[in-house]
Amino acid sequence: MNSHEKTPHLKFFGIGRITPYIGHVKKMLSLMAICIFAVSIADIITPLFQKYALNHFIAEKTFDTLPYFIILYLAVIITSSFLNYIACSYAMSSEIRIDQMLRKVGFAHLQTLSFSYFNRNSVGYIHARLMSDTSKIGELFSWTLIDSVWRLTYLIGAIAVMFYLNAKLTLAVLTIVPLLLVLFAFFQKKLIHVNREIREINSKITGNFNEGITGAKTVKSLGIENSMTERFCGETRNMRSKSIRASRIRGLFSGVMNLGTSAAIAIVLWKGGYIAQSEVGTFSVFMSYAQGMLEPIRWLVDAFSTLITTQVNIERFTNLLAEKSDVTDSPEVIEKYGDSINPKRQNWEEIHGSVEFCDVTFKYPDGDENVLEHFNLSVPVGTHVAIVGETGAGKSTLVNLVCRFYEPTEGSVLIDGKDARERSQLWLHSSIGYVLQTPHLFSGTIRENLLMGNPDASEDDIYRALKTANALSVVEKLEKGLDTDVGEGGDMLSTGEKQLISFARAVISDPKILILDEATASVDTITEAKIQDALESVADGRTAFIIAHRLSTVKNSDVILAVKDGKIVERGTHGELIALRGYYYELYTRQYRDETTSKLLDGSI
Repeated sequence: MNSHEKTPHLKFFGIGRITPYIGHVKKMLSLMAICIFAVSIADIITPLFQKYALNHFIAEKTFDTLPYFIILYLAVIITSSFLNYIACSYAMSSEIRIDQMLRKVGFAHLQTLSFSYFNRNSVGYIHARLMSDTSKIGELFSWTLIDSVWRLTYLIGAIAVMFYLNAKLTLAVLTIVPLLLVLFAFFQKKLIHVNREIREINSKITGNFNEGITGAKTVKSLGIENSMTERFCGETRNMRSKSIRASRIRGLFSGVMNLGTSAAIAIVLWKGGYIAQSEVGTFSVFMSYAQGMLEPIRWLVDAFSTLITTQVNIERFTNLLAEKSDVTDSPEVIEKYGDSINPKRQNWEEIHGSVEFCDVTFKYPDGDENVLEHFNLSVPVGTHVAIVGETGAGKSTLVNLVCRFYEPTEGSVLIDGKDARERSQLWLHSSIGYVLQTPHLFSGTIRENLLMGNPDASEDDIYRALKTANALSVVEKLEKGLDTDVGEGGDMLSTGEKQLISFARAVISDPKILILDEATASVDTITEAKIQDALESVADGRTAFIIAHRLSTVKNSDVILAVKDGKIVERGTHGELIALRGYYYELYTRQYRDETTSKLLDGSI
């Protein structure tokens, strides 16, 4: 559970927090409520037709009004059926529209949040907010609402008619209601508790299942198949035990319901026998209402529980919408340069690519210590900066600041001599080419992925970028070429192929600042050679930040920054750092020995 998830404490179950986002369906919801209200009135009236038929046609044995009775009865039934159809159609449409709108609003808001939010929250957590929570909210404002209006109207109407016909008998029937409400609340509390336990166990089962599948190779290499099976079976046994308990509670609950209905009918039979002697129709009405009124009571208790449960969904979703980005553009910047949704590209100045850190102090939002303190670095246009260090050393901090994924705690980052905060984020990002260690392609074709880097690129531009990135051979060997579907996340291609395509996507945008975040760490030696060769061509004349694990690939960089424990401990050229015989020297010589040993073992030298 995320730290920001809280126990529900919202006024009016959080309804007020969500209504601003569902204004587009208020009219539809109102019409739905009116239709289902009319349907419930028709359902209340229907037993009165039965009363009239028994008293008039049966008891008095006269059929003079039968044609009118049939016409009126059919009119009520047909009208009720039609209105019920309209109400259900509105409910289904409302559920879909609310769900879609909330997901649209939520997804659009996510695009405005800074990089740090996605570091703090897992994909599963965010997915649940946009999928599960929105679905529950949509269901609340459609089907739960429609059923609640029907049940409540029917219950009130039935009691009113019963009072009109016979107040004493009505009061006798209603004596059982308070007891049933107490029992309903008791069983509902039990069911909510056990269902919560079942959901938690189910989450564990799903997690164990996913771990067993995704980590199959690790499981086999460790020889823990039996342990994983026992772990999985243990959770399923626990699930079975809790499910049996839940079934027993539901069975007992159903028994109580049947008992309540029987008790109400027994009261009608006991107290209402004299009515049947004189007016069988009235007796029949009481029997119908006595049988039908307990189900609405049960449903209303369930609806109340649903409302209590759904306020958790409302709170979590609205908390997501209330999240503020750690990195924002000022109103003045937005006014001049626009934002990510409505950019004013005509006001964008050309970026040349010089970067300067001016007395920068930086601490991550969830960190306790400064990563940078009064850090200064000037990177002229065309300079290649290499950032090296051990795994987990914090090598990405500088590029995160250059890209404005984070803001300096103190000081400023200048782009072409101007504070990056004085221009829009989109303006900056449009001039940065970023190649990640783990390449990611979007579902669609290779062409579509490349055009994400530059939507206005021509066919010649595409092939030029592919050639520059040494990725043309990847496309040429595919039957459909650029129109090849890469699959979800690019899974239809190998890691090396994905990396080359992602590199070409960065190239096609003609970036002024190029960032390679260990771009060769996850690829084979052949692909690594292609990327290194392409880098020399692409990076020429561009400012480049290269995060690298293999130090041999950055020896020719203009500046090398050695990072240790999240801080820059050394800076200089390769020769200068080797001469220092410090941290960089230790990293380089250790890696050189490891590579030499590896080559000796495999016979390459």
